[in-house]
Amino acid sequence: MIDPPREEAKLAVEKCKTAGIKTVMITGDHKITAIAIAKKLGILEDDSEAITGAELDKITDDDLAENIRKYSVYARVSPEHKVRIVKAWQKNGEIVAMTGDGVNDAPALKNADIGCAMGKVGTDVAKEAADVILTDDNFATVVSAVEEGRRIYDNILKAIQFLLSSNVGEIIVLFTAIMITPLLSKWFGITNISNLEPLLPIHILWINLVTDSLPALALAVDPANKNIMKRKPLKSNKGIFSKGMTYRVIYQGFMIGCITLIAYILGLATPGITDENLKLKIAQTMAFCVLALSELIHVFNVRNNKESIFKTGIFNNSKLILAIIASCFLMLIILFIPALRNIFSIAILPTQNIIEVIILVFSPIIIVELFKLFKINTIKDEQ
Repeated sequence: MIDPPREEAKLAVEKCKTAGIKTVMITGDHKITAIAIAKKLGILEDDSEAITGAELDKITDDDLAENIRKYSVYARVSPEHKVRIVKAWQKNGEIVAMTGDGVNDAPALKNADIGCAMGKVGTDVAKEAADVILTDDNFATVVSAVEEGRRIYDNILKAIQFLLSSNVGEIIVLFTAIMITPLLSKWFGITNISNLEPLLPIHILWINLVTDSLPALALAVDPANKNIMKRKPLKSNKGIFSKGMTYRVIYQGFMIGCITLIAYILGLATPGITDENLKLKIAQTMAFCVLALSELIHVFNVRNNKESIFKTGIFNNSKLILAIIASCFLMLIILFIPALRNIFSIAILPTQNIIEVIILVFSPIIIVELFKLFKINTIKDEQ
């Protein structure tokens, strides 16, 4: 007598293998039956990977923890055995998810890092002990949840990388401009040195509230990368700010800060402008436009740190596209409506300066694409 496994369960087990997740079968069935089912599912390859509850009784907890990776199938086990198996994996530093539906599964569900009870056939005791209840009683749902969890985690990292690199860019341009203010005054003949500021407080507030926030929120619904279930799980003690994340935040922030500073200097160097106040206004306008719009372009860079944006797809997140369009539209409003231009101290730029702004705005794509091409973008991830 055998209860044939679901076809989707076999596919889910295969997906677990590629994702670096080990699937273990714990059952009350006879060892021969358990081995037959496990082979069909792809859980077990050799009969030596199966062990019975009676054989477990002869093994100490320390020996079980040492040899736990050798076994994939446990047959004729009791509730105590299930708890021992869970704890043995945890001693090896692994995160354990346990599924079950009966009263005898409750202790193991409680001890596991993530207890998953069956919603349809599961007992109330199992549901109470579990952290998660599967409403469809399908193992494949657990794997789908892992995939969704990875997508959410990746999107959190994307949003953090985008926001921090943008803010680092703002800090760099302001700090550098202050440090070289005497030089800028000398080079461009600015008599009132106190007016030499690349961005006004209202510019920074606008960028933080409008340019940064909408794309960052849209990154939360970014689709999963195609290889998301082909990579190994992250260590539970690994923090968000890894060497790779810190490295990208710094160099991308430096990149945004530099192109903004270049825009400011180009504005000060605008030929044919003799009015000092107008020259400063043009420089601030260029710095403001480049900083705000380059961040909207830069958001595409953080969606995948390894592959080019032209491979991963530019338009596969409609909400992100809408967020960028909305931010651009709001920028255009304050650039073209005279009353708002006065509030933001924005000047009408000469044609030459507009061309310079466009080139600088799209430069983050070129720079980061080159970093990806030469695998410099992920150099710290490999260390």
